[in-house]
Amino acid sequence: MNNLIQYLGLDALGLQGFGPLLLHGTWVTVKLSVLSLALSILIGLLGAAAKLSPLAILRIPATLYTTLIRGIPDLVLMLLIFYSLQGWLSSLTEAMGWAYIEIDPFGAGIVTLGFIYGAYFTETFRGAIVSVPRGQLEAATAFGLSRIQRFVHVLFPQMMRYALPSLGNNWLVLLKATALVSIIGLSDVVKAAQDAGKSTFNMLYFLILAALLYLLITSASNLVLRWLERRYNLGVRGHSHD
Repeated sequence: MNNLIQYLGLDALGLQGFGPLLLHGTWVTVKLSVLSLALSILIGLLGAAAKLSPLAILRIPATLYTTLIRGIPDLVLMLLIFYSLQGWLSSLTEAMGWAYIEIDPFGAGIVTLGFIYGAYFTETFRGAIVSVPRGQLEAATAFGLSRIQRFVHVLFPQMMRYALPSLGNNWLVLLKATALVSIIGLSDVVKAAQDAGKSTFNMLYFLILAALLYLLITSASNLVLRWLERRYNLGVRGHSHD
């Protein structure tokens, strides 16, 4: 890690030996964001399918889920989910006579963020699915494609065209929301900046560095999102020459 810092020239930034801590925190933030995004997308696809289902037993719980989650602040949800899970686990281990088990903050962060933003992705995918012309799916059915083949080759590529703008926005919000995970003890970039700031009595400097690191990640994310938009808009009028 120290060699990497010297290679990048970060030792000239006045990090006072806290460069490895900041880089590790940045890596934790990136991993947390990507894994939370994967879980959010999975929950979003399942939630969208449930909300569009003709079965009330699937539609009603999915509607309640998105309504409740989107109406409660992320910080409150994070504390509620984390401490509720820890409380339930402690009660279970005590009842079963097992040793005390403490929830890993990293795993808890993934589950919490994935569960919260799965509600937003549910609405994103639901709207995107509804926007796909039904004739496309009917034509795929007429050609004898299975349900999975229709989803992979017809529905998913077209729904992504409609979902990407909102999906990209949700991703950027999720990325910034990872800063909240520091309150449950995860050593992300915000926690690393706070620890460095407290130790050097220069909190403002290290928080500015953390903000710049977030800006760097979001800028890289925007490049990827633009590439995805071009890819899923190939052949569409107005995007064929991108």
